Amino acid sequence: MTSVVNVLRRPCTGPAVWAGPDLADSEEWVLELSPAQIDELDAALRAVRTRGLPLLKMTADDFPLPTLAGELEHIADVLENGRGFVLVKRIPVERYSQAEVSTIFWGMGRHLGVPVSQNASGHMLGHSRDTGRSLADPGTRGYQTRARLPFHTDGSDALGLLCLRAARSGARTAVVSSSAVYNAILARRPDLLERLYRTHFLDLREEQAPGERPYTAVPLASWSEGRLSMRYNRCYLESAQRFPDIPPLEPMDVELFDLVDALAESPELRLEVDFEVGDLLFLNNHAVLHSRTEYEDFTEPELKRHVLRLWLAMRQGRGLPPGFWGHPHSTGGGPGRGGVAPRDVIAAQNSVGLGGFRRQR
Repeated sequence: MTSVVNVLRRPCTGPAVWAGPDLADSEEWVLELSPAQIDELDAALRAVRTRGLPLLKMTADDFPLPTLAGELEHIADVLENGRGFVLVKRIPVERYSQAEVSTIFWGMGRHLGVPVSQNASGHMLGHSRDTGRSLADPGTRGYQTRARLPFHTDGSDALGLLCLRAARSGARTAVVSSSAVYNAILARRPDLLERLYRTHFLDLREEQAPGERPYTAVPLASWSEGRLSMRYNRCYLESAQRFPDIPPLEPMDVELFDLVDALAESPELRLEVDFEVGDLLFLNNHAVLHSRTEYEDFTEPELKRHVLRLWLAMRQGRGLPPGFWGHPHSTGGGPGRGGVAPRDVIAAQNSVGLGGFRRQR
């Protein structure tokens, strides 16, 4: 159990605390790319292709963006020191091949941080689309299904999502301030607050390395260096109960999870995001929870919903207490923060497949 000294018993303050209705009619969290900035993306793409540079070796310097780089630097600051999310509108994905748009997405992400592995296969550029699998299968991850994904965080500093094709219906995206949820817990159920800082168990969904435990032990909240960071995924918290050496959830744990879910879903706190084709959503997992509704897809494979995803370790990421990730990852900035340790990575060159790009050795 975390020492009470590290439990924040007063409301969080600052720009990371916001309510959805206050932002719903605002454009401050939206960046609409100008024609000149889109031209910069085209020029950077040409530069990479001319050099024949493999995607996984590409850095920010290899993807020069004379003016857009400044906007991305500002986005990095907003993710870490501001409201924690930004929506970039209208990247013209229809004009590019999948390999080309993947290069653009990767290049923009590299201006923010360092990509980390998203699964045990070492995929660095992921694909969120329905594979026909079910979350009832403990080896399935949410992004592989069309099921509803309640408010949660992912296992990295930052998340990037780029919409290539939209679903036939559904797949509504929403975000909520973790600090606002925390403040509401403090106001309504202060008796549950300390429980956020206790050790909880998250299912690794069959992605543990050989010889490792199939779950990780983490706090749901950490207060470090003047910042609140939250990590929450109820599906994984509950599916970890399948392991006999995991202590059963206590009634007050269930009360806490119910309250977090209710607060995150409440219209008083959440913000609906019009996540359309060509939109790129960046968010800080420590500061923002996100969700997606269930969706109905097209029957034609070429029309099915398809979203590219990046997990990023922020270069100037916040300090995190030891044990935040559940394993001995770096708590400083840059690479080594978060991600899923690759289990059996096969060297791959710059190619796109169902699983995405994989880390090279």
